[in-house]
Amino acid sequence: MPTPMNRRRFIASTSAVTGAIALPALAQAPDRYPTRPITLVVPFPPGGAVDNSGRAIADRLGRVLGQPVIVENKGGAGGTIGTTQVAKAQPDGYTLIVTSQTTHVINPALSASLPYDAVNDFAPITLIDRLANVLLITPGLPVKNFAEFVKYVKENPGKLNYASSGNGSLAYLSMELLKAKLGLSITHIPYRGAGPALTDLQAGQVHMTWNNLSSNLSMARNGRLRALAVASPIRAPQLPDVPTFDELKLPELNLTSWTGLAAPAKTPESIVAQLYEAMRTVLRDPQTQRAWNDRGAMVPDTVKPAEFRKEIQQRIGFYKNIVKTHKISVDQ
Repeated sequence: MPTPMNRRRFIASTSAVTGAIALPALAQAPDRYPTRPITLVVPFPPGGAVDNSGRAIADRLGRVLGQPVIVENKGGAGGTIGTTQVAKAQPDGYTLIVTSQTTHVINPALSASLPYDAVNDFAPITLIDRLANVLLITPGLPVKNFAEFVKYVKENPGKLNYASSGNGSLAYLSMELLKAKLGLSITHIPYRGAGPALTDLQAGQVHMTWNNLSSNLSMARNGRLRALAVASPIRAPQLPDVPTFDELKLPELNLTSWTGLAAPAKTPESIVAQLYEAMRTVLRDPQTQRAWNDRGAMVPDTVKPAEFRKEIQQRIGFYKNIVKTHKISVDQ
């Protein structure tokens, strides 16, 4: 946790940077929630899509609630460490988590022995954003499109590798599904998060990854990374020349992502409701919507807490079927 001096500096600098954005604060009685800063746990290291979403929402949510929302990165074990911490936190509304499909869908679909229950240990609040995914390669690979990529990998079996944010991550599952569908031999190299994986991908230490468009849009645009295909219902407007997996006749790989906000289970319903209303205020703000578009994210339709829980449950079932059908495991 930051020292008191560091926290004061953080809050002061945050106010200076974001004060121009006018978001209405919800009316608060002096003895009502929140009366002190809120910790928002991001269960991955800085620099990845989940971290980007958490930092994008923290300042805006804090201004609506009238208290600072301070991001705390707790990465490791494919998001399991930070997620477990929040599952065991005091359910008082002062510890929240940025959920993702990795922590709340893919991990449960791949493992029956997680130290947390993705459905029953949390009080879902709502979605933060929806995200297109993209297959990225280091520019050093001598290929320019997806067809050339597949041909090159097949000509070099076992010689290429891919990075993921950890065993059980969406990147891992998606790449293993790609390998299974096309009969490719590519070695998996797990990282503690998407940020470190992207750093090594730019440096050519690894050859490819599967990641959220929002965390690597600028790198794909300026040529530091090469985008071969996007997992999205339609082509990403930010990368109009990159085909979708539907266009490449691989609809099963057209798997989009989301991030969301949740609290520990047994958090009072009144606090969950207040956080939900605060998020609605944030997401309806035109400046938020422009900011989401600029970073390659989609503003989600309003998703109530019960609807969010149902979506999590449905997605776990969907991915469990993929894992079973293609015999994918975390030991690969």
